[in-house]
Amino acid sequence: MATITQAGPPNAAPAGRRPIHGEVRDAGRQSLVYLFLLIPMAALAAAVPFAWTTGLLSWTDIALAVGFYLLTLHGVTVGYHRLFTHGSFKPNRAVKITLAILGSMAVQGPVITWVADHRRHHAFSDKEGDPHSPWLFGTSAWAMSKGFWYAHMGWMFEPRNTTNEERFAPDLVRDRDLVKIDQLFWVWTVATFFLPAILGGLITMSWTGAATAFFWAGLVRISALHHATWSTNSICHMIGERPFKSRDKAANFWPLALLSGGESWHNSHHADQTCARHGVKRGQIDTSARIIWLMEKAGWVTNVKWPTEERLARLAAD
Repeated sequence: MATITQAGPPNAAPAGRRPIHGEVRDAGRQSLVYLFLLIPMAALAAAVPFAWTTGLLSWTDIALAVGFYLLTLHGVTVGYHRLFTHGSFKPNRAVKITLAILGSMAVQGPVITWVADHRRHHAFSDKEGDPHSPWLFGTSAWAMSKGFWYAHMGWMFEPRNTTNEERFAPDLVRDRDLVKIDQLFWVWTVATFFLPAILGGLITMSWTGAATAFFWAGLVRISALHHATWSTNSICHMIGERPFKSRDKAANFWPLALLSGGESWHNSHHADQTCARHGVKRGQIDTSARIIWLMEKAGWVTNVKWPTEERLARLAAD
Protein backbone atom coordinates (compact mmCIF):
# COMPACT_ATOMS: atom_id res chain seq x y z
CA MET A 1 0.00 0.00 0.00
CA ALA A 2 1.21 3.50 -0.74
CA THR A 3 2.71 5.45 2.13
CA ILE A 4 0.90 8.74 2.66
CA THR A 5 3.59 11.31 3.12
CA GLN A 6 1.56 14.52 3.18
CA ALA A 7 -1.61 15.69 4.79
CA GLY A 8 -4.61 17.03 2.94
CA PRO A 9 -7.07 15.67 0.43
CA PRO A 10 -5.82 12.93 -1.92
CA ASN A 11 -5.81 15.15 -4.99
CA ALA A 12 -4.15 18.15 -3.33
CA ALA A 13 -0.81 19.41 -4.64
CA PRO A 14 2.03 20.17 -2.20
CA ALA A 15 2.02 23.77 -0.98
CA GLY A 16 3.58 26.10 -3.51
CA ARG A 17 3.99 23.39 -6.14
CA ARG A 18 2.03 21.71 -8.89
CA PRO A 19 2.46 18.03 -9.72
CA ILE A 20 4.44 17.43 -12.88
CA HIS A 21 1.67 15.13 -14.13
CA GLY A 22 -2.07 14.93 -13.55
CA GLU A 23 -3.27 18.51 -13.10
CA VAL A 24 -1.09 19.74 -15.96
CA ARG A 25 -2.92 17.35 -18.28
CA ASP A 26 -6.45 17.83 -16.92
CA ALA A 27 -7.50 20.11 -19.77
CA GLY A 28 -7.43 17.31 -22.31
CA ARG A 29 -8.27 14.45 -19.97
CA GLN A 30 -12.01 14.37 -20.57
CA SER A 31 -11.74 14.36 -24.36
CA LEU A 32 -9.29 11.46 -24.17
CA VAL A 33 -11.68 9.56 -21.89
CA TYR A 34 -14.47 9.91 -24.42
CA LEU A 35 -12.20 8.99 -27.32
CA PHE A 36 -10.40 5.94 -25.94
CA LEU A 37 -13.16 4.53 -23.73
CA LEU A 38 -16.37 5.12 -25.63
CA ILE A 39 -15.24 4.38 -29.19
CA PRO A 40 -13.91 0.89 -28.34
CA MET A 41 -17.04 0.33 -26.24
CA ALA A 42 -19.22 1.15 -29.23
CA ALA A 43 -17.24 -1.40 -31.23
CA LEU A 44 -17.76 -4.00 -28.50
CA ALA A 45 -21.51 -3.35 -28.52
CA ALA A 46 -21.55 -3.74 -32.32
CA ALA A 47 -19.35 -6.84 -32.37
CA VAL A 48 -22.03 -9.55 -32.22
CA PRO A 49 -24.44 -8.04 -34.78
CA PHE A 50 -21.46 -7.13 -36.98
CA ALA A 51 -20.15 -10.69 -37.00
CA TRP A 52 -23.65 -12.14 -37.39
CA THR A 53 -24.64 -9.99 -40.36
CA THR A 54 -21.32 -9.74 -42.21
CA GLY A 55 -19.44 -12.88 -41.24
CA LEU A 56 -16.25 -10.79 -41.15
CA LEU A 57 -14.51 -12.61 -38.29
CA SER A 58 -11.64 -14.90 -39.26
CA TRP A 59 -9.31 -17.15 -37.31
CA THR A 60 -6.63 -14.56 -37.94
CA ASP A 61 -8.75 -11.94 -36.18
CA ILE A 62 -9.40 -14.29 -33.25
CA ALA A 63 -5.72 -15.20 -32.89
CA LEU A 64 -4.62 -11.57 -33.00
CA ALA A 65 -7.34 -10.48 -30.56
CA VAL A 66 -6.48 -13.20 -28.05
CA GLY A 67 -2.74 -12.61 -28.43
CA PHE A 68 -2.93 -8.85 -27.94
CA TYR A 69 -5.46 -9.31 -25.11
CA LEU A 70 -3.06 -11.57 -23.19
CA LEU A 71 -0.07 -9.30 -23.79
CA THR A 72 -1.79 -6.09 -22.72
CA LEU A 73 -3.76 -7.76 -19.90
CA HIS A 74 -0.56 -8.95 -18.27
CA GLY A 75 1.11 -5.63 -18.97
CA VAL A 76 -1.50 -4.21 -16.60
CA THR A 77 -1.70 -7.03 -14.05
CA VAL A 78 1.98 -7.97 -13.82
CA GLY A 79 3.41 -4.53 -14.70
CA TYR A 80 1.12 -1.69 -13.72
CA HIS A 81 -0.36 -3.49 -10.72
CA ARG A 82 1.91 -6.05 -9.07
CA LEU A 83 5.21 -4.43 -10.01
CA PHE A 84 4.80 -0.66 -10.23
CA THR A 85 1.97 -0.22 -7.71
CA HIS A 86 2.89 -2.80 -5.08
CA GLY A 87 6.52 -3.76 -5.68
CA SER A 88 5.80 -7.50 -5.60
CA PHE A 89 9.14 -8.25 -7.29
CA LYS A 90 12.25 -6.56 -8.67
CA PRO A 91 12.75 -6.76 -12.46
CA ASN A 92 15.74 -6.13 -14.63
CA ARG A 93 15.56 -2.96 -16.74
CA ALA A 94 14.37 -4.72 -19.91
CA VAL A 95 11.47 -6.37 -18.07
CA LYS A 96 10.54 -3.09 -16.39
CA ILE A 97 10.41 -1.21 -19.69
CA THR A 98 8.58 -4.01 -21.52
CA LEU A 99 5.90 -4.30 -18.84
CA ALA A 100 5.40 -0.53 -18.73
CA ILE A 101 4.92 -0.38 -22.51
CA LEU A 102 2.57 -3.39 -22.60
CA GLY A 103 0.53 -1.91 -19.75
CA SER A 104 0.33 1.39 -21.62
CA MET A 105 -0.98 -0.50 -24.66
CA ALA A 106 -4.05 -1.51 -22.64
CA VAL A 107 -5.14 2.16 -22.98
CA GLN A 108 -6.07 2.50 -19.31
CA GLY A 109 -3.96 5.58 -18.81
CA PRO A 110 -0.24 6.42 -18.56
CA VAL A 111 1.70 4.30 -16.09
CA ILE A 112 2.28 7.02 -13.46
CA THR A 113 -1.34 8.15 -13.52
CA TRP A 114 -2.60 4.56 -13.22
CA VAL A 115 -0.31 3.71 -10.32
CA ALA A 116 -1.12 6.91 -8.42
CA ASP A 117 -4.85 6.24 -8.76
CA HIS A 118 -4.46 2.65 -7.60
CA ARG A 119 -2.29 3.49 -4.62
CA ARG A 120 -4.86 6.09 -3.64
CA HIS A 121 -7.54 3.39 -3.94
CA HIS A 122 -5.66 1.22 -1.44
CA ALA A 123 -4.95 4.12 0.90
CA PHE A 124 -8.67 5.00 1.15
CA SER A 125 -10.26 1.71 0.09
CA ASP A 126 -14.08 1.92 0.24
CA LYS A 127 -13.88 5.20 2.16
CA GLU A 128 -14.02 8.86 1.23
CA GLY A 129 -11.02 9.52 -0.99
CA ASP A 130 -11.19 6.17 -2.81
CA PRO A 131 -11.38 7.14 -6.50
CA HIS A 132 -13.70 4.28 -7.46
CA SER A 133 -15.49 2.62 -4.54
CA PRO A 134 -19.05 1.35 -5.19
CA TRP A 135 -19.93 2.06 -1.53
CA LEU A 136 -19.69 5.86 -1.57
CA PHE A 137 -23.42 6.51 -2.07
CA GLY A 138 -25.08 4.26 0.52
CA THR A 139 -26.52 0.76 0.64
CA SER A 140 -30.00 1.14 -0.86
CA ALA A 141 -30.76 -0.53 -4.19
CA TRP A 142 -30.53 2.81 -6.00
CA ALA A 143 -27.32 3.77 -4.19
CA MET A 144 -25.70 0.45 -5.06
CA SER A 145 -26.74 0.76 -8.70
CA LYS A 146 -25.20 4.22 -8.79
CA GLY A 147 -22.15 2.90 -6.95
CA PHE A 148 -21.67 0.06 -9.42
CA TRP A 149 -21.72 2.45 -12.38
CA TYR A 150 -19.37 4.85 -10.60
CA ALA A 151 -16.86 2.17 -9.59
CA HIS A 152 -16.98 0.43 -12.96
CA MET A 153 -16.34 3.44 -15.17
CA GLY A 154 -18.24 6.54 -14.05
CA TRP A 155 -15.36 7.79 -11.91
CA MET A 156 -13.24 8.35 -15.01
CA PHE A 157 -15.72 10.94 -16.30
CA GLU A 158 -15.36 13.10 -13.18
CA PRO A 159 -13.14 16.06 -14.16
CA ARG A 160 -11.99 16.67 -10.57
CA ASN A 161 -11.38 13.05 -9.63
CA THR A 162 -7.62 13.33 -10.12
CA THR A 163 -4.76 12.04 -8.01
CA ASN A 164 -1.65 13.92 -6.93
CA GLU A 165 1.07 11.86 -8.56
CA GLU A 166 3.98 13.37 -6.62
CA ARG A 167 2.27 12.30 -3.42
CA PHE A 168 1.15 8.80 -4.42
CA ALA A 169 3.83 7.77 -6.93
CA PRO A 170 7.02 9.70 -6.07
CA ASP A 171 9.20 6.69 -6.89
CA LEU A 172 7.80 6.50 -10.43
CA VAL A 173 8.12 10.25 -10.93
CA ARG A 174 11.85 9.88 -10.22
CA ASP A 175 12.31 6.95 -12.63
CA ARG A 176 13.55 8.32 -15.96
CA ASP A 177 12.49 5.24 -17.92
CA LEU A 178 8.93 5.36 -16.61
CA VAL A 179 8.62 9.12 -17.02
CA LYS A 180 9.60 8.79 -20.68
CA ILE A 181 7.19 5.88 -21.25
CA ASP A 182 4.48 7.88 -19.48
CA GLN A 183 5.11 10.87 -21.74
CA LEU A 184 4.93 8.65 -24.84
CA PHE A 185 1.55 7.18 -23.90
CA TRP A 186 0.10 8.44 -27.19
CA VAL A 187 2.66 6.34 -29.10
CA TRP A 188 1.67 3.14 -27.28
CA THR A 189 -2.00 3.98 -27.83
CA VAL A 190 -1.51 4.34 -31.58
CA ALA A 191 0.55 1.14 -31.65
CA THR A 192 -2.03 -0.96 -29.80
CA PHE A 193 -4.74 -0.10 -32.36
CA PHE A 194 -2.69 -0.24 -35.54
CA LEU A 195 -0.23 -3.11 -34.93
CA PRO A 196 -3.07 -5.67 -35.15
CA ALA A 197 -4.26 -4.02 -38.35
CA ILE A 198 -0.78 -4.15 -39.88
CA LEU A 199 -0.34 -7.80 -38.91
CA GLY A 200 -3.83 -8.69 -40.13
CA GLY A 201 -3.14 -7.06 -43.46
CA LEU A 202 0.23 -8.77 -43.87
CA ILE A 203 -1.07 -12.21 -42.88
CA THR A 204 -4.07 -12.07 -45.21
CA MET A 205 -2.41 -9.82 -47.79
CA SER A 206 -5.60 -7.78 -47.99
CA TRP A 207 -7.07 -4.47 -46.86
CA THR A 208 -10.10 -6.37 -45.58
CA GLY A 209 -7.85 -8.37 -43.28
CA ALA A 210 -6.31 -5.15 -41.99
CA ALA A 211 -9.73 -3.59 -41.38
CA THR A 212 -11.22 -6.58 -39.55
CA ALA A 213 -8.08 -7.00 -37.42
CA PHE A 214 -8.30 -3.31 -36.47
CA PHE A 215 -11.93 -3.85 -35.44
CA TRP A 216 -11.58 -7.14 -33.54
CA ALA A 217 -8.00 -7.15 -32.26
CA GLY A 218 -7.90 -3.39 -31.82
CA LEU A 219 -11.19 -1.80 -30.79
CA VAL A 220 -13.13 -4.83 -29.48
CA ARG A 221 -10.12 -6.28 -27.68
CA ILE A 222 -9.36 -3.00 -25.90
CA SER A 223 -12.95 -2.57 -24.70
CA ALA A 224 -13.20 -6.19 -23.52
CA LEU A 225 -10.00 -5.70 -21.54
CA HIS A 226 -11.30 -2.43 -20.11
CA HIS A 227 -14.40 -4.13 -18.75
CA ALA A 228 -12.40 -7.04 -17.31
CA THR A 229 -10.21 -4.56 -15.42
CA TRP A 230 -13.07 -2.32 -14.34
CA SER A 231 -14.99 -5.32 -13.01
CA THR A 232 -12.30 -5.74 -10.37
CA ASN A 233 -13.16 -2.23 -9.12
CA SER A 234 -16.91 -2.76 -9.24
CA ILE A 235 -17.99 -6.42 -8.96
CA CYS A 236 -15.06 -7.47 -6.76
CA HIS A 237 -15.92 -4.81 -4.18
CA MET A 238 -19.57 -5.84 -4.05
CA ILE A 239 -20.03 -9.61 -4.25
CA GLY A 240 -17.92 -12.70 -3.64
CA GLU A 241 -16.14 -14.52 -0.85
CA ARG A 242 -14.00 -12.90 1.85
CA PRO A 243 -11.79 -15.63 3.33
CA PHE A 244 -9.12 -13.21 4.55
CA LYS A 245 -9.19 -10.23 6.89
CA SER A 246 -9.34 -6.91 5.05
CA ARG A 247 -10.35 -3.43 6.17
CA ASP A 248 -12.64 -2.97 3.16
CA LYS A 249 -15.22 -4.90 1.15
CA ALA A 250 -12.88 -6.44 -1.44
CA ALA A 251 -14.03 -9.95 -2.37
CA ASN A 252 -12.88 -12.98 -4.36
CA PHE A 253 -15.07 -13.52 -7.45
CA TRP A 254 -13.95 -16.65 -9.28
CA PRO A 255 -15.83 -16.21 -12.62
CA LEU A 256 -13.52 -13.31 -13.53
CA ALA A 257 -10.24 -15.05 -12.67
CA LEU A 258 -9.24 -16.11 -16.18
CA LEU A 259 -10.33 -12.92 -17.97
CA SER A 260 -8.58 -10.74 -15.38
CA GLY A 261 -5.33 -12.68 -15.17
CA GLY A 262 -6.01 -13.59 -11.53
CA GLU A 263 -6.92 -10.09 -10.36
CA SER A 264 -10.40 -11.12 -9.22
CA TRP A 265 -8.98 -12.88 -6.14
CA HIS A 266 -9.41 -9.40 -4.76
CA ASN A 267 -9.98 -10.12 -1.08
CA SER A 268 -6.74 -12.10 -1.04
CA HIS A 269 -4.96 -9.16 -2.67
CA HIS A 270 -6.34 -6.51 -0.31
CA ALA A 271 -5.43 -8.68 2.67
CA ASP A 272 -1.81 -9.00 1.48
CA GLN A 273 -1.25 -6.24 -1.05
CA THR A 274 2.41 -6.78 -1.94
CA CYS A 275 2.02 -10.52 -2.53
CA ALA A 276 2.93 -11.57 -6.08
CA ARG A 277 0.20 -14.25 -6.14
CA HIS A 278 -3.45 -13.30 -5.67
CA GLY A 279 -4.93 -16.75 -6.22
CA VAL A 280 -3.29 -18.20 -3.12
CA LYS A 281 -5.41 -21.32 -2.71
CA ARG A 282 -5.22 -24.55 -4.67
CA GLY A 283 -7.11 -24.37 -7.96
CA GLN A 284 -7.35 -20.56 -8.04
CA ILE A 285 -6.33 -19.47 -11.54
CA ASP A 286 -3.71 -16.71 -11.51
CA THR A 287 -1.90 -16.44 -14.84
CA SER A 288 -0.14 -13.26 -13.73
CA ALA A 289 1.53 -15.10 -10.85
CA ARG A 290 2.55 -17.89 -13.24
CA ILE A 291 4.25 -15.34 -15.53
CA ILE A 292 6.12 -13.84 -12.56
CA TRP A 293 7.19 -17.38 -11.57
CA LEU A 294 8.50 -18.07 -15.07
CA MET A 295 10.43 -14.77 -15.12
CA GLU A 296 11.92 -15.62 -11.74
CA LYS A 297 13.04 -19.03 -13.04
CA ALA A 298 14.62 -17.29 -16.04
CA GLY A 299 16.51 -14.93 -13.73
CA TRP A 300 14.76 -11.85 -15.07
CA VAL A 301 13.15 -10.88 -11.75
CA THR A 302 14.23 -11.27 -8.13
CA ASN A 303 12.93 -10.66 -4.60
CA VAL A 304 9.49 -12.05 -5.46
CA LYS A 305 7.10 -11.79 -2.52
CA TRP A 306 5.40 -15.18 -2.55
CA PRO A 307 2.77 -16.15 0.03
CA THR A 308 3.66 -18.43 2.91
CA GLU A 309 1.43 -20.80 4.88
CA GLU A 310 2.20 -18.95 8.10
CA ARG A 311 1.22 -15.57 6.68
CA LEU A 312 -1.98 -16.93 5.13
CA ALA A 313 -2.94 -18.44 8.47
CA ARG A 314 -2.48 -15.07 10.21
CA LEU A 315 -4.58 -13.31 7.56
CA ALA A 316 -7.43 -15.84 7.56
CA ALA A 317 -10.81 -14.45 8.59
CA ASP A 318 -12.14 -15.70 11.92
